[in-house]
Amino acid sequence: MISKSLLFLAVAFVLCVIPTSWAARTVDSHLSSSDLQRFQNVFSAAFSSNDLQSIYYATLNIEPTKSEEKKELCQKLNKFYQESKLNEFEKDFYLVGITKNLKCTEKLPEQQLSKIYAAFKSPVSSAQEVFYRVATHKYLGVEIDETTKAKIVKNLQDILKKDDTLTNLGYAFNVATELGPSASFIADRIEDAIVQADEVDGKLLQFEGGLSITSLIINGAFKASKTFGKSLPIDATQAVKFANYFLSRRSVQTAKGAHVLIEALKTLSSASSKVSPICIQLIGNGQLVAESPVLTVAVVDLLGKPLSPAPQNVVGKVFAKKDNSVLADKIAFTSKSSDKTTYVANLATYKPSRALYVAEISADSTYTQKFNFKVLGKVKVQQLEIGVGELDASSAIKKQPVSYPQKLKEQLSGDHTQKVLLKTTLVEESQATKPITVHQAFVRFYNEKEDKEIIYIAEQDSSKAYKFDMDIGARAGDFNYVSGVYQIYLIVGDASISNSFQWLVADIELKFPAASKTEERKQVVRAPLPEIEHQFRVPDKRPSRIVSDVFTGLCLTPLVLLLVFWSKLGINIGNFNWQPSAIGFHLGFGGILVLFAVFWFKLNMFQTLRCLIPIAIFTFLCGNRLLRRLYAQRMAKIPASSSSVSASS
Repeated sequence: MISKSLLFLAVAFVLCVIPTSWAARTVDSHLSSSDLQRFQNVFSAAFSSNDLQSIYYATLNIEPTKSEEKKELCQKLNKFYQESKLNEFEKDFYLVGITKNLKCTEKLPEQQLSKIYAAFKSPVSSAQEVFYRVATHKYLGVEIDETTKAKIVKNLQDILKKDDTLTNLGYAFNVATELGPSASFIADRIEDAIVQADEVDGKLLQFEGGLSITSLIINGAFKASKTFGKSLPIDATQAVKFANYFLSRRSVQTAKGAHVLIEALKTLSSASSKVSPICIQLIGNGQLVAESPVLTVAVVDLLGKPLSPAPQNVVGKVFAKKDNSVLADKIAFTSKSSDKTTYVANLATYKPSRALYVAEISADSTYTQKFNFKVLGKVKVQQLEIGVGELDASSAIKKQPVSYPQKLKEQLSGDHTQKVLLKTTLVEESQATKPITVHQAFVRFYNEKEDKEIIYIAEQDSSKAYKFDMDIGARAGDFNYVSGVYQIYLIVGDASISNSFQWLVADIELKFPAASKTEERKQVVRAPLPEIEHQFRVPDKRPSRIVSDVFTGLCLTPLVLLLVFWSKLGINIGNFNWQPSAIGFHLGFGGILVLFAVFWFKLNMFQTLRCLIPIAIFTFLCGNRLLRRLYAQRMAKIPASSSSVSASS
């Protein structure tokens, strides 16, 4: 016991040496309304099953919507009981529990009730059976007398001495609260159970056996600790990790799994303000617009419900993710009057610029959570110039300014001896003097008549202006040498701007020379590739039927000759031994020949071997016995012949 205590202290010390975010006593998520609705659907579906366990856990959470459905279900319970493959004590518990939860008018059979009442007259073999038997008595309203309780406690003590598995400990914790002070020794075993929890990735804690066992132990440990006045079974850090495990299992699809998951989260949420974790979560997609940067968070328990009591103060700190510079400190979040779970803070007074930020939210200086969000800016075209000029022009190309979102009034024109130049400067609306860089800046040429487009990337120069310079003749291949009027678009996009746009800047008539035969061959044809048909190796061609028949005839020739010779010479069966071994050997040998013939026409190798093995063993045993008999007969004749020779002499 001392070694286990030391081990527990060591584990507790290791769990304390963790990142700050874990000491914050918060989790990243909670049971949402969609999760709870899905659980409702799981419970509803359980009513149409014939599984007593699923029906029982469904009745703990919802009732059948129609009275006819409820009545029909009550009438089928005895049938489900007979068909169930569960243990007797489990079936008794679920049957009685469903009957009480649904308030069925059908009475339970007296024989079955007598068996339930007599359950504790002899010792039971597991803590699980003790739990179900006691719970069944409680459903029936039968008070267990103190003498029987003492026997049950003694029985439970003996069970845990022989087998203190996690399952037995979990059921013992849950049943101890019904057995009175004499079962207080069970609460001393809580520490032994908790120390066996497995940690996953430093974020989750669970017990071997999965959701059911983990929920069983956590629920039972808190109940037993409270009943017998013991300290809390886990600390705040462990509570966060157990909560993370339970929340990771919210995709469970069984009625029992959904129920025990909800119960475990309820236990952790209502345990104590010293250990219960909460969820502080960003509401929305994490994108704020610079004009109205309102940060909204939800402060809820693990089930998504308002905290009780509500937090007195929720404050936050916001700093830039890039350089950790603080934008705002001690921002007060105010609660929405219509929703006790939602808290908002307006960052407009701090004038956040377009960037990624980290918010550190604290509730009552006890719970802290960090999350990322971004403030979206608005991009503005400060200036744009476009022009067409000669490739070898010594003077600067004349460019015409265009204001966003207007289009150049006159149509541009250019041939293969000229080039197109476009230059633009992008700025943020809030800082119109400082050029910005965006993730996507493209120039798109679109031929409406041909319904063809070509897109180029606009590169940023040293002055951070975006520049596009295209040699019309050199790029003729991109256009497949198709002359005509093209629309020029400027496309600007970025994950951190809220007004990405595609702007029609101007129309231009491009004149390309006729493509040479070499260029025509070089042109890329964009079309679907031929479909790939996956096909296994084609079997080798078989010989013709006549060849197969001739080969088969040659193989049968020795047998035909044997039959012919037998018909000419005759068969001497006078010395045939009619013993069972002789008959069995010849039948077995004949069976092997028949099996090979069937193999030739129908069977495969594996089927033939399965049939051949028993026939071969039978033939071997009969042949061995036959040869021994023949040898014995021959040895008996030798002394007889020797004695006759001696008599004659």
